[in-house]
Amino acid sequence: MTIKGFTNKAAVYTEPGTLGIGIQDLEKPSPGVGQVLVKLTHSGVCHSDLAICKQSWPILPFPTPKDQVGGHEGVGEVVELGVGVTEPKIGARVGIKWLSDVCGSCSACLEGDDNTCSEQKISGYYTPGTFQQYAVSSAKYCTPIPDGVDSAEAAPILCAGLTVYSGLRKTNTIPGDWIVISGAGGGLGHLAVQYANRVFGLRVIAIDHGSKSDLIKTCGAEAFLDFTKYNDEQLEETIKKDITGGRGAHAVMVVTAANKSYELALRFLKPLGTLVCIGMPEGAAVPIQSAHPARITNQQYRIVGSAIGNRKEAVEALGFVARGLVKCHYRLEKLENLSKIFEDMEAGKIQARVVVSLN
Repeated sequence: MTIKGFTNKAAVYTEPGTLGIGIQDLEKPSPGVGQVLVKLTHSGVCHSDLAICKQSWPILPFPTPKDQVGGHEGVGEVVELGVGVTEPKIGARVGIKWLSDVCGSCSACLEGDDNTCSEQKISGYYTPGTFQQYAVSSAKYCTPIPDGVDSAEAAPILCAGLTVYSGLRKTNTIPGDWIVISGAGGGLGHLAVQYANRVFGLRVIAIDHGSKSDLIKTCGAEAFLDFTKYNDEQLEETIKKDITGGRGAHAVMVVTAANKSYELALRFLKPLGTLVCIGMPEGAAVPIQSAHPARITNQQYRIVGSAIGNRKEAVEALGFVARGLVKCHYRLEKLENLSKIFEDMEAGKIQARVVVSLN
């Protein structure tokens, strides 16, 4: 479909529930009251985009709309201001996140918990997302991009980086503690390793496929375990006895969507340890057999869910990139290749992050 007189190339989900994606030329949107129009140059590609496209998360309350524009890690330049907007200025670089807006006044927002806002809007779900050249955004909720941070590198920080940074703040750890990161070679994982080691001062035990070992070690992991080389008991013994000196890790962060990772996670913890749950398995819920209430009580485990992060954390996460402490590893692709990117993502073939160019 082409709208004469407009150029707004976009990737839309033509058949939600499948990998059907169409590249269309849509009408350029106009900013409403309190909004800005952003000319996007880059968008990260997240596993959440794949889940929304395929409708594989039962927790989502409504089916994905047909022909929805996906994406939620967009970076670009403000080109038009809506009524009542004075900031950000025309020409400012900003980012559009998973949450495109929150109400700011409900009890969750007042507690700084944007993730459970009763009026939240999600980019790429029921709000057109960032797989397009132009997108409107809430002026108050878009994120300023620091000078010196490349737009393509900044894009994944708006979800992947923010999510793991917020999750690490919930680990109840101090510098020098051990943390296991399961799924350490993916888009979230490779950033989690860096934030954990270089920002929080933690000692990182990384778990992933052996093909990702070089990337993970580059990111600062102290120990790497290829899950294909161990059975469950061997993984637990290696972490507890060989690496951490007999007690186990102070924290485990699961950033993969594999149910198996959750099944094993509590086995890696020391007493009083914290499990941070980030990765969201798809399909029907599977009970975690290791999560026996008596064991949780006896070992005094803490189990914490962590979804995305708030506006303050987004600014902080980008700040560490600007300071050179964290670097997003990515490969740049054309928007037209999104279907193939999703296929590779589903097959587990992607290391770190993929960013699509919208120029």
